Amino acid sequence: MAQHAVARGLSRRRACALVGLARDSYATPPGRGDQAQRQAADALVMDALLALVKRHAGWGFWKYYHRLRKDGLLLNHKRMWRLYQAQRLQLSKRRKKRRLPERVRQPLAVPESANQCWSMDFMSDALTDGRRFRTLNVVEDWNREVLGIEVDFSLPAARVVRLLQTLVERHGPPERLRVDNGPEFISQALQNWCGSQGIILHWIQPASPTQNAYVERFNGSFRRELLNGYLFATLQQVREHCRLWQYDYNHLRPHQALHFMTPTEFRQAA
Repeated sequence: MAQHAVARGLSRRRACALVGLARDSYATPPGRGDQAQRQAADALVMDALLALVKRHAGWGFWKYYHRLRKDGLLLNHKRMWRLYQAQRLQLSKRRKKRRLPERVRQPLAVPESANQCWSMDFMSDALTDGRRFRTLNVVEDWNREVLGIEVDFSLPAARVVRLLQTLVERHGPPERLRVDNGPEFISQALQNWCGSQGIILHWIQPASPTQNAYVERFNGSFRRELLNGYLFATLQQVREHCRLWQYDYNHLRPHQALHFMTPTEFRQAA
């Protein structure tokens, strides 16, 4: 009724007073012109928002909102939230980190014979086309011998178990297996396999690579001499270089910790 009175020439204040309506509750019905203006304004906000998202993809809603206001684009946060949702720009919720059980620090013992303890760890690098690949390195702590190097784009827990099964058939099972807290190493699949083999799975404390010093020492040489020394176009090239480098490391390279014997010579001497 107030809108009808306004249309007949009364002021908005007088029309609201006649019908007993608060002026703040009065709303002008949208027309085609108003709708076109609102759509044009929304398009302007959307263009500015998408340009900002392209430059800063990791920001959240409120950071975008305040940045646009600082840039001089005055808008209501409810209106921007509507446009933000329409473009599905909401960040996915961060997954909660899996809480690890408390790890007990143990001294890094020097093995006195073979198969007392093996150490293993992952490393990563990239092919010339940018694709990332991983390597799984397994080292015998006693004589520093490289037991295996597995290479692939993805190395899930099943591949870890498969490599270890091959190494156990070749060398016999170790008493302990020292690893970090990566998802493949804390997987139930690896724990079940170690339990079936009678192998103690020893996890080092988080963020304590020195507790896995044998394989970390190997990783340093592996990175400097192989991964940083060559450009690889295919996984087959990586595997071939790893095979040759592993042979050289085990049979030809003298180790100061082994009185300058090779791992193979040290094993034979023992």
